[in-house]
Amino acid sequence: MEGLYHPPVKRSVEIAGHKTSISLEPLFWDLLRRAAEQERAPLNALVARIDAERITAETPPGLAGAIRLWLAARFLADR
Repeated sequence: MEGLYHPPVKRSVEIAGHKTSISLEPLFWDLLRRAAEQERAPLNALVARIDAERITAETPPGLAGAIRLWLAARFLADR
């Protein structure tokens, strides 16, 4: 896979009316976009949902880590 090992790319998203930047590897940005399309939700809305879920965790990870974990759990659930 060409470009698999690429450094994170920073992008801005809006969560609850606040802009924030998230750094994810291009692979994870692609997977996140696909997940949003499959759920027929805007990317910002999906990120906001993941953020809301992560802050309820006993020891919440950072947002980028939470997105990666959410995508991995989604992949495993689909197997």
